[in-house]
Order: sequence, then C-alpha cells, then structure tokens
Amino acid sequence: MPKDVMAQTQTPLPDTAQAEPIPAAAQEAVEELLRSGDLFRYTSGANAPVTLLEQEFAQMMGVPYALAVASCSAALFLSLKALDLPAGAKVLIPAFTFGAVPSAVVHADCVPVLVECGANYRIDLEDYAAKLDQGVDAVLISHMRGHTSDMDAILQLAEARGLPVIEDAAHSLGTLWNGRKIGTLGKIGCFSFQSYKLLNAGEGGMLITDDPEIAARAVIMSGAYEHNWRKHALVGPHFERWQNQLPLYNTRLGNLPAAVIRPQLDELDRRVRDGRANHDYVAAKLNTSPVLHVPAPLPSETRAPDSIQFNLVGLDEAGITRFAERAEALGLPVQIFGRSTDNARAFWNWQFLGTIPELPKTRAMLMQACDIRLPARLTRAECDAIADVLLAAAAEVAPVAA
Repeated sequence: MPKDVMAQTQTPLPDTAQAEPIPAAAQEAVEELLRSGDLFRYTSGANAPVTLLEQEFAQMMGVPYALAVASCSAALFLSLKALDLPAGAKVLIPAFTFGAVPSAVVHADCVPVLVECGANYRIDLEDYAAKLDQGVDAVLISHMRGHTSDMDAILQLAEARGLPVIEDAAHSLGTLWNGRKIGTLGKIGCFSFQSYKLLNAGEGGMLITDDPEIAARAVIMSGAYEHNWRKHALVGPHFERWQNQLPLYNTRLGNLPAAVIRPQLDELDRRVRDGRANHDYVAAKLNTSPVLHVPAPLPSETRAPDSIQFNLVGLDEAGITRFAERAEALGLPVQIFGRSTDNARAFWNWQFLGTIPELPKTRAMLMQACDIRLPARLTRAECDAIADVLLAAAAEVAPVAA
C-alpha cells in the first residue's frame, strides 16, 4: 500500500470474503449429528434439526409457517409454484437483482417482467405502477443488497389489483420497515443461508408465510412425499388434500446445514447491530468525497447490511476505470455492477431471457454503482482501512474544481 495511505492507517485490509467463525455450539451439534449418521430430515424424530430450525425461525419472524429448503432460489421457485400461477404468468421483478431471481421465475414456467430501479438502487415507482397494469399476475420484490424500496406503495398498488407479493429477502434478514420485519410484509418471504449472508450454512434457504394453503403446497412440493408432511409443524386438512396431487421438486434442506444454522440465530441481533454500525460509519466517511455517494435509507427503513454500495459521481468513463484500477492497486478490488461482461447482477447479462428490455435508468445506475463486502465482524480499524483506500482512489480521480 502506498505510503500516503499507510500513513492514514496501520491496519491491514481485511479479507472481506471471509465469514464469521461458526459458533462452537454448531460444531458440537454437527459432531453429534455425524456420530448418529441421521442426516435426512424425514428419518429423524420430532426433534430433527431441520424441524427445530423451522420452528425457531418461524417464532423469530412471528409467522406460523416456515419451510427450510436448499437455497433462497428454491424458496422463490416454490413460492411461485405454491401460488398456483398458470404457465406463462407474468411476474414483476426489479431489474436490479441477482440472476437467480429471474431464473427462479423461468424455472416456475413464468415470465419475468423487469422494472426500472433508480440511482438509490430501489424500484422506480412510476415504472412499477405502469407495468402492474400490463397483465402482471404476481410481484416478486428483491430487497437487493438489503435496500428496501417503498413497501407501503408497492403493497398498496399490488393489493389494489389483487396481486400476491413475494419478498426476496436474501440480503435483508433483520431489516425492518416501519418496525415490521422484512419478509413478513408480503404473502411469502424468502431468505438465504449462503455463506455471504448473516446466517451462514454455505447454502440453504427458508420460505415463510401465514397462509396455510401456500404452506401446504410448498411443503408437499419441496419433497414431503407419502406422509412426511405430517412431520412439519401446524399440519392440518389443507396439507392432506394435496398429497399425491402435486409434483415433488425435492428441494429439501438436510439436517447438517440446519445444525450449523440453529446456534447462529442467537447471533443475529448482534450481527445486525454491528453490520449496521460498520456500514453507517464507512458511509459517512465515503460521503465526504465529492465523487463517492452512499444513498441514504428511506425514512421507514432500518437496515441490516452486510455490504456497502456507493455511486461514482461526476466521473467520465476514464475516471471510473481509473478509480477501479487505483482501488485494486491499493489492495481493494471494487465490483462495479455494470462493468463486467458476466456480472449476474447486470440485467443485460441474463441472456436466458431472450429479448432484453431497454431499462436506461437501471443501466445508468449499474454502470456507476460500486459494491464492497462489509461483514459485521470487521473492527472499526478495519473499516477505516477500507474507507481510506476508497477515499485515496477517489482523490486521485476527482475532477479539479475551477
């Protein structure tokens, strides 16, 4: 690292890809499980790790039904199938999301309808309202990178048209909207336990709902064959009537990842608190630069971030390229969403959709929006080291005032 940056901090740059250590209680649970060899949820008893995880997660979120599955993508797919949408149904999604979201829509035999997102990474409500009246059958809202769009307006407009809303809360476990937990605002909420999320099992996901019919259909289709659905909580006649009536997609979660996740539930509040503090601290420092801007949260939003996004302001193409080069040279590669031929968060790379729509607002944002992992485990000194590198790179490319 150059001397001018080293003078600002003696703390080495952290490895932001590194996750928090798995709690000792999880290691003990895994060892016990391995000794038993009982890894399949349906051969275990009533206290199978997956069953307990579902019950504890549902209680934590304040909902009656939770279904643990292989990934958040699987949860999104099952959500669409559980809604019993017809083949070819149009599902509205934000244009700023991860490629797994439109993929889940396609897997469910539906058609993604992409909606513009603005410079603050949130849904453009004018485009959203206009596209709702174009034969849309459902709405799938991605709280991408933990940024919450105006859920009051989104839900009101969808409910006025009788459209179900699914929340992709992969990045938003612990986020609040007007004091309510993200993932509980729509008809279905979906979460991720992939290694970069606040609860880490490597892979895994969760579907939650308060609708017994949706829960029953999702449980059956997740792979609860024969009478295995009886091993889920709060079963009833609405479960039994779907037995053998629905295809089985076998997207179940196993006992091993569930055993890893369960002890982390007690860590969630601390991780949310520390992640928010780190994010807001770094954001305040970056916003002192004339060429870096971290959009503020919406008034109703209480975030739970594990990364930070910021826009490059007032730079031409050469300046943006130079900023990325300087940050990487200083030891901190920066992802700029739109400046890659294969970034799965840039909608024009979703070639499996066929015709890619023109979305100029989202494209403009993605071409200047930067992304850095900012795990909750980072110390304040490590946050300083990250901010100092970004500010140093920005200072080298900032236009000189006349």
